[in-house]
Amino acid sequence: MFFLSYRVKAFNSKQKKEQPMDDERIVELYWQRNEAAIACTEEKYGPYCLNIAGRILGSPEDAEECVNDVWLKAWASIPPNRPKQFRLYLAKLTRNRAINRYQELRTAKRGFGEADLVLGELAECLEGESDVEDEVVAGELRDCIRRFADGLPEREALMFIRRYFYLDSIEEIADRFNITQNNASVSLSRIRAKLRKKLAQEGFYP
Repeated sequence: MFFLSYRVKAFNSKQKKEQPMDDERIVELYWQRNEAAIACTEEKYGPYCLNIAGRILGSPEDAEECVNDVWLKAWASIPPNRPKQFRLYLAKLTRNRAINRYQELRTAKRGFGEADLVLGELAECLEGESDVEDEVVAGELRDCIRRFADGLPEREALMFIRRYFYLDSIEEIADRFNITQNNASVSLSRIRAKLRKKLAQEGFYP
């Protein structure tokens, strides 16, 4: 690992003045097991992944640790994976790792971020008897929510994704869509009501 870290830092120093490599070439480096892949990934998507992790964890130190884990996860998963949308692939890895880390920190009773509010909002849609911890049920639930988002009008879909995937704050959503914070809150509440209805139709909610 020390050797890998050293190689990454050395490569970074040589690439500072160059334009970020395109995603297809970066993925190819992973497939070639070229350690420069991690350096290129960090250079191009480091701030992007730190932003995602930071929204969930609320701590720059925890976010940085999370993103370091993401680089290792990318190295371990490519190959066999060859993501066609590398940016989204990294976003998913980062979000999943950050949520796991958030749960670890919450169990240890330290650290919280925007995730507290977001998970609280979604909790009202998931109350009931369903055992969402079951791996099969959890997979079906993810598919259901994905279909729900795909079926929303474009504006509502973007708002839903910004809030519940990227964990944008209400203030950020209001600024992004040029509406008041109250209107943003009301719109998200209506979207959650639709989600709750969809989950009931699919058998996830009594």
